[in-house]
Amino acid sequence: MTGLGIAAVPQLPILGGGLLLAGGFAGLAAGMMGVGGGIVIVPVLYHLFTALGVDEAVRMHVAVGTSLATIIATSLTSLRAHRRRGAVDGDLLRAWGPAIFLGVLAGTAVAGVVRGPVLTAVFAGMAVLVTLHMLFGKPEWRIADGLPSGAPRQGLAGGIGMVSAMMGIGGGTLSVPILTLFGYPIHRAVGTAAALGFIIGVPGTVGFVLTGWNVPGRPDFSLGYVNLLGLALILPASMAMAPLGARLAHSLDTRALRRVFALFLGLTAARMIYGLLP
Repeated sequence: MTGLGIAAVPQLPILGGGLLLAGGFAGLAAGMMGVGGGIVIVPVLYHLFTALGVDEAVRMHVAVGTSLATIIATSLTSLRAHRRRGAVDGDLLRAWGPAIFLGVLAGTAVAGVVRGPVLTAVFAGMAVLVTLHMLFGKPEWRIADGLPSGAPRQGLAGGIGMVSAMMGIGGGTLSVPILTLFGYPIHRAVGTAAALGFIIGVPGTVGFVLTGWNVPGRPDFSLGYVNLLGLALILPASMAMAPLGARLAHSLDTRALRRVFALFLGLTAARMIYGLLP
């Protein structure tokens, strides 16, 4: 047996506990710091699958696919809340939606054919950039006072969709800092990113189910590259802890929390990169 299977029933409590912790931590981080849960779920799942002996060829694919599936529900919940506050930009969604959708299709297609270590390297590299932005980024930084038009605008959206699908993250991790760099109000950026997460999550999940169909070495309870046990445990834990995180954000120093989380993410990315070395 190359990974967690039915024969490894004694390991199921370890897996279940790890999945609940991953979901709870993801929801807490999302509520406190506004980061997408996928940036937490993917590395935790990756290291959990590594500890349980899941085949290296598929462990990152399953982590990414499972994370994308959780984004569908969490983004809908967040979207409803932001729409009530008028923080969702429908014009931007109509302009970016098709390009992001096509980018997700491209990202899932590429992820389906590359080896697991390549997908791990993509996540780790982008996680390092997110870490640097969280540690050193300034709210007042600007590239321009508005988004580009024409092909550059669509290329930006397509790139967000493609990279997000390959990393297993929703719209917020990439789109919020990009939008704010172009002078977009932070609250509308966060609200609109929730809708982008849904556009990323649905085709991304379907793509990872199809590309992982009948691939050997996957953990049991997996539909393609989506682990149903992980989805069933991560999702409720994440959604239960997100409101607590939001309340804590109003009583704690979120700048310090962001630095702590950035260090966690940076160390996680470094551990992934180290594991890829020969």
